[in-house]
Parts: sequence; C-alpha cells; structure tokens
Amino acid sequence: MNLIYIHGLDSDANSTKGMLLEKYCQHHHPDINVLRPDLNKSPQDVFDKLISLVEEWGSDSKVVFVGSSLGGYFSTLVSNHTGCAALLLNPSTQPHVTLQRFAHDLLLNNDSNEGQGEDELPKNQILYTTAGGWDITSADLQWFADHQLSEIHYPRRIAVFIKEGDELLNPELSKAFYQQQGSTVILQAGGDHRFSDFGEQLPMVINMLQDLVRV
Repeated sequence: MNLIYIHGLDSDANSTKGMLLEKYCQHHHPDINVLRPDLNKSPQDVFDKLISLVEEWGSDSKVVFVGSSLGGYFSTLVSNHTGCAALLLNPSTQPHVTLQRFAHDLLLNNDSNEGQGEDELPKNQILYTTAGGWDITSADLQWFADHQLSEIHYPRRIAVFIKEGDELLNPELSKAFYQQQGSTVILQAGGDHRFSDFGEQLPMVINMLQDLVRV
C-alpha cells in the first residue's frame, strides 16, 4: 500500500501528524510506504500533483490518502476522480467560504483597498502567505469556488474522523455532508482542530484504511 499524507493549510511535508504516521508504519507496517509531499502551491498544482502520484503508482487500489483539514478537501476531490480510499481528519468542506477570511482581513487592514469588495480584488492579489510559503491569491479562492464538494463518488471508500472540539472549522458541517453522502463518520468528543491525540489513534487509523481498501 502507498499512503499519501496530505497536510493542512499552515503546514508542510514535515507536519507532526505526517511524521507520526510514517514512523508508525515503519515500525509496525513496513509494507506501507508513506509519502509526505509538500503541497504549498496553487490548488490546481496540488490537484495535478496528487493525480500524477496516483497514476505513477499505477492503481487506485494501491494508493490511499490521509488528509487533514484542507488536506481532507483535496483527498475527497482526488478520490472522486480516481476512486482511491481516503481517511479524513477534521476535513474542510467549504474552503471557498472559510478561506474568504483572508480577503476580508486584507480589506479591513489595508487602507489602499478601502471601498473595495472582496470580489473586486485583482486575481493575483496575495491575500495570505502560509507558514509553508504558499501565497494564497484571489484566483485561488475562485478555484475553490469552481471546485466545490457537492457529492462523493465513492462514499464507501471514505471515512471521516471529526473532533467535536474543532475550534477552526464547524464540525457539524463536515459531519452532515459526509453522512448524507453515505461515508463512515466517527465523531469524537472534545479534541481540537489539530487532532492533537493523533498518535494515540494510529492503530485505528491503519485498521480503518485497510478496511477501506478492501471495499
């Protein structure tokens, strides 16, 4: 099995969860190859990169995703196109809405943009630079708006872990969307957006992925 860990917005290839996952597999599941790509680039480039990785490994049955936050969005999107199994952690389902906060903050804090609406910003306007170096532009927000998650093509190949204590994204939105689509949703009490107890859940994560691959 080839496992691709897809990090979230302000993260990179060396994310804590990605490294924990790789080390766990090295010690307990050496047959699982873990790849941690740095995806701090435009959403189209991220999508193209993930599709190329699936094609490179030759079979959707050999490739699985673990996606956190925005990585959960991309995991779902690529699964819809390839049929790959995916396990999502506090996934973002509406990045075209939640990332709009960067445009709002820019207008609020920049007098030169006074009087402009968020939809009037230039396409190449940098709204926010992530910790990993991705310059998010207005064009990126439009890309997300053009690629909204409206349905899940392979719902039985997707499982979702959601923390009720997620302080960044609305857990009820993710829960409702994936349950309505027929995917397995595991709602966990408390916790946080970063899924701080991920290390403790790794045995369950791997078991779930192995079940998803067999569907």
